[in-house]
Amino acid sequence: MSFPMVLAHEFDAEHEPVAICRQLGDAAFAIARRRLRRPPDHAELCEGSAEVDDAGRHVGDLLLSLSRGIVAAWPPPRDLRFRSPLARARGTAAMVGSTLRRLETKERAMASLGAMDWDDVRVFLAIARAGSMRAAGRALGLSQPTIARRLAAFEAGVDGASLFDRLPDGLRLTVAGRQLVAAAESVEDAMLSLERRRWAAAPASTATVRVSTGECAAGFLARGLSGPTRRALAAGITLELVDSRQTADLTRREADMALRHDPPARGDYYVAKAGTFACAVYRRRGAPAEAWITYTEQQAHYAPARWVERQVLETGWPVALRASSMLMHVEAIRAGTGRGVLPCYVGDGHPLLERLTPPIREIAADYWIVVHRDLRRAAGVRAAIDWMKKLFAEQRGVLAGEARP
Repeated sequence: MSFPMVLAHEFDAEHEPVAICRQLGDAAFAIARRRLRRPPDHAELCEGSAEVDDAGRHVGDLLLSLSRGIVAAWPPPRDLRFRSPLARARGTAAMVGSTLRRLETKERAMASLGAMDWDDVRVFLAIARAGSMRAAGRALGLSQPTIARRLAAFEAGVDGASLFDRLPDGLRLTVAGRQLVAAAESVEDAMLSLERRRWAAAPASTATVRVSTGECAAGFLARGLSGPTRRALAAGITLELVDSRQTADLTRREADMALRHDPPARGDYYVAKAGTFACAVYRRRGAPAEAWITYTEQQAHYAPARWVERQVLETGWPVALRASSMLMHVEAIRAGTGRGVLPCYVGDGHPLLERLTPPIREIAADYWIVVHRDLRRAAGVRAAIDWMKKLFAEQRGVLAGEARP
């Protein structure tokens, strides 16, 4: 009996759709491991996933994409638009079985696929995204000769097809290269998911948790790592704070978690509000400070920058300094260069500064904890989340400008 018929025979219409899709995912992974020579622990991709229906379909989609792009230019399968989860599962099983039969008739292509190196796939995608070997090397931390060797190995694995046109200004995907991008990205997604889940399963007796955040929040977290609040962080956990004005790619583990002013609008993330930073106007104590300190023109969209620009028009006082970092603002205000907006937790705790206004409601900044769901249950990440929530709760009055640090 064929593979899809075996699966269909095992399915019972009385089974719950989730159970059916779990069977599909388990069976598809077993077949993929045996016939495509994948490592046994690759099945971890499906373990622990609440979305087993999606995971089961993902196996079929991944195999079909690889077969279409790498094995041969087969006609794309008919789009599946079934009415029930049972029919959808049976249809996906049939597609997986059909793809595997095609793979069995393509011995040379299957051998190339089985020998494919994940690092070669990473290099191919990096070049496709960056447009040159040099830029891809910078992104991956590899030398240009290494990038060239990896690309040559990847092209050799697809019968020597040229995947890029070599142009004076860089590399451009050929038709064959463009056909492989979606399949390679599917492999990348699967491998990144596996890497995240492996890290999440590691013991947390000692762990470094990389946190991407902005300068304001990074300073607050750094202060919290002293005194009684430090003891609230589990022993053995080290925070690595990365000042980043752009959200790190948590999917690729550029950071393990983020503390951000704006939560992501989409993506598979756990998001929780941490707290609010109040801001007010400060000057050096006793100084006239009849000038303004604000952000650069590239940062003119920041809420404090917009507010200061309105004050410049209302007061007629000039802008004495535009600076891109909060530390520069603090130093300029401390020196008496002018007045400017600072978070209350910074200004209220500085002995040389005095506050000139109450907290300005319209420029208060909400901050959110953001973690990829694959990492939420990692022991180190859980410890960091719990510590951040406790820190923000204990320092709520300081952050609101209602209590001195």
